[in-house]
Amino acid sequence: MTESSKTGTLASTGHREPPDATLHTVVVPNSINMVALLGPRDEHLKMMEQAFEADIHVRGNQVTLRGEPAEVALAERALDELVTIIRTGQGISPETVERVISMLRAETTERPADVLSLNILSNRGRTIRPKTLNQKRYVDAIDKHTIVFGIGPAGTGKTYLAMAKAVQALQAKKVNRIILTRPAVEAGERLGFLPGTLSEKIDPYLRPLYDALHDMLDPETIPKLLAAGTIEVAPLAYMRGRSLNDAFIILDEAQNTSPEQMKMFLTRLGFGSKIVVTGDVTQVDLPSGVKSGLRVVEDILDGVEDLSFNRLTAHDVVRHRLVGKIVAAYDEFDARQQSRENREGRERRS
Repeated sequence: MTESSKTGTLASTGHREPPDATLHTVVVPNSINMVALLGPRDEHLKMMEQAFEADIHVRGNQVTLRGEPAEVALAERALDELVTIIRTGQGISPETVERVISMLRAETTERPADVLSLNILSNRGRTIRPKTLNQKRYVDAIDKHTIVFGIGPAGTGKTYLAMAKAVQALQAKKVNRIILTRPAVEAGERLGFLPGTLSEKIDPYLRPLYDALHDMLDPETIPKLLAAGTIEVAPLAYMRGRSLNDAFIILDEAQNTSPEQMKMFLTRLGFGSKIVVTGDVTQVDLPSGVKSGLRVVEDILDGVEDLSFNRLTAHDVVRHRLVGKIVAAYDEFDARQQSRENREGRERRS
């Protein structure tokens, strides 16, 4: 007899087939819509069959699993997590199924349902939640620490989640204002050649922050909050000489700060404030010979209390799944290049 689901969400019975296989029957509660669980045209069911070395058959609300004991156990846990997510009122998508399976394969202590059901912010019927385990740990770190670093490639949600936490803190009156800042470093273009006033020249660098705000707040309230100074979006240079109290401060694209700029920014921290620094150390646009402040800050601040460094990877990319594959391919290429350079360096020295 195999064990029932540990969480008790699903009832289950089972018996042994031949020595190398387990036959297990899981009973899904009658309150759960089987189409929501299995997906249109059994899309979610097919994904689980491909992900686990187990045969899965459904009859009514009974799901029969047959295969290696470990795989059957994982498949049962996946069903249990999906049922729990449905019970929170969320819909299930193929991406949800994929993330649940990925987290179970990673053998983490956190339940996938707990990760994927954590609501940060809701606006106009849309809810912002972490979508991977590392994203949840990043969000938890923002709650627990005064200064948090989110380091990872594009599409991992490091800035978006930080902004959602900032808006949440503002709405809960934990802070009086939000300050969003970026270094205005050219990536292939020079500010002087862009048309318009200084404000218009800088605007393209800050546009992604405005776009995220429009996802999180009613559009008609944003101009009022900006005019009142409750939300400030400004280049990093505007932070110099200030002491920022009772504020949630986000520094985006921090890989394009120099060590001196990073020090200047971090020392703006005032009483009752929180800082989140985000960036991708593989996308530095600084002039040749200028070190990235984000690359050296962890070595400098190692051991300082109330700071948290959080790394996100290609597995945490929540844009089109091809973006994750592109990031992973570049990481592998960079690793090969570094290995070759190290080998050539050793050969030259010998």
